[in-house]
Amino acid sequence: MGEMSGFQLGVIGALFLSVASSVSIVICNKALMSNLGFPFATTLTSWHLMVTFCTLHVAQRFNVFESKSVDMKTVMLFGILNGVSIGLLNLSLGFNSIGFYQMTKLAIIPFTVLLETLFLKKQFSQKIKFSLFLLLVGVAIASVTDLQLNLVGTILSLLAIATTCVGQILTNTIQKRLNVSSTQLLYQSAPFQAAILFVSGPVVDQCLTKQNVFAYKYSPIVLAFIILSCIISVSVNFSTFLVIGKTSPVTYQVLGHLKTCLVLGFGYTLLHDPFTERNIIGILIAILGMGLYSYFCTHENKKKQLGDLSTVSQIKDRETAPLLAGKNMGYEDKESHEVKKATKDSLV
Repeated sequence: MGEMSGFQLGVIGALFLSVASSVSIVICNKALMSNLGFPFATTLTSWHLMVTFCTLHVAQRFNVFESKSVDMKTVMLFGILNGVSIGLLNLSLGFNSIGFYQMTKLAIIPFTVLLETLFLKKQFSQKIKFSLFLLLVGVAIASVTDLQLNLVGTILSLLAIATTCVGQILTNTIQKRLNVSSTQLLYQSAPFQAAILFVSGPVVDQCLTKQNVFAYKYSPIVLAFIILSCIISVSVNFSTFLVIGKTSPVTYQVLGHLKTCLVLGFGYTLLHDPFTERNIIGILIAILGMGLYSYFCTHENKKKQLGDLSTVSQIKDRETAPLLAGKNMGYEDKESHEVKKATKDSLV
């Protein structure tokens, strides 16, 4: 019971850290890109990952966590896949309208459910599916404003969805099957993610913005916001791997849409972004979907835990039953031997 309560506290802490750090970095990056005119998102992400790796390397040197070697081929492919998915999401945003990009992000949940059902044989109840549907409808109402389709943008969005889903499923699967922690996996894979984005980032950003990141005039305030963004990113990257490892890729995506609702709310209250009744209705529906998803997941997990406990008790009963039977048999044999002996003595 103590281990279970400790695990639940760990999950709550991971969820809180993920929400707080993600909302913080969104606000920081929005100020950096919209207000200060620094548009190089992919290159900035590569810097995030390099700072994350350096921070974890220092932490590992001070024995904050123990490094665990993972198959190099697995880590390399995993890191490159995650790096490519980030680049594709940024390209999808650049080649599509904001509304279609939001639809791309919404499609990640049903696609993840489909992949886990087909390849990992994971079962999702009708209640879970209904709560996810409600969540997606709410976020769509709140954030999707326009849908403009084009061939290149659609292909990039499909590739972004596929790589993001596979990457997040692997984040969960590798941690569980190879018995590595979120910190250990992030430490091993971050250099490869950073490398692929460091090489491709300037090219992607120039394609999207028609500007060169190396020719940009870096003012002190821009540098200060870049440093702040990189510091916050350490917490974002760590909490991402932590949440997916402790829960599931679908739960992480649900959490991502909670962040979307919070960012919309913060944008209205702090930055005075336009806010309509449609935004309010959408956010309320999304929050209802999140609440139902959380309730159904908790209820089903409790049922599963009770089922596991009953199975363990049945196994224990089966293991102890032969011992008891053996003791009784020995006692009965002893009794019958004494009766035979007494009978024999009486006959004599």
